[in-house]
Amino acid sequence: MLVFEVYLLKIPNFMLKYKLTWKDLSWSDFKVYVFSLFKAFIPKKKIRNLDELENFIQSKSAWVSQVTLYGYLKTRMGTRYVLHFDNNEFMKSVNLAKWNIYAVALQDLTLFTFSYLKTTFNYQEIRGAKDIFFKILDDETTNKMPIEIIAEAKKNFNERLQYINWDTFHSDLPFNSSALSLYKWAPISEELKLLDKKIVLNSVILKWDTIKKEFKERIEF
Repeated sequence: MLVFEVYLLKIPNFMLKYKLTWKDLSWSDFKVYVFSLFKAFIPKKKIRNLDELENFIQSKSAWVSQVTLYGYLKTRMGTRYVLHFDNNEFMKSVNLAKWNIYAVALQDLTLFTFSYLKTTFNYQEIRGAKDIFFKILDDETTNKMPIEIIAEAKKNFNERLQYINWDTFHSDLPFNSSALSLYKWAPISEELKLLDKKIVLNSVILKWDTIKKEFKERIEF
């Protein structure tokens, strides 16, 4: 019980309005996490159009956000990790973290891919970044992504578009925001997160390095 009290943060009242329970952590979430290692052996087809790019952005953002979040929780909680899935308060916290981290991951990867396309392929249809990002978020309503988080993500994305340098973004720490979002939202006590900060941030960046490499190998615009 002591372990649970160390790791479980009290849920503020504003979080409870999302009405999330452990049942909202779908099988697809676990599948992404548990079977992520096997994806390395699946042949990757080239990305040749915007529909395929959208699918890449959505699936890879989900992969990074879920693998890093669940991996961090498992590392900190050890063998008792799965036991907490029956605790509704804990699962509200996990689901809130999952969606918020995912929203920022989507932003980072969308901006990275379009910045890379512009500088490498002289792709000029940059407005497509916003179209793809908004479409992915709208589609996530069917997966119970909270409307409040979607609205905030769209607002943040519009703000980032105001100052982004498309020529340099892809090579200028493009995934710092999503790394910091894991650190911010992971339902771990602040004392422990302070100790883990460097490791947590590096774990996200390393995952994104894998995605960056795959993108550069698959893109054929």
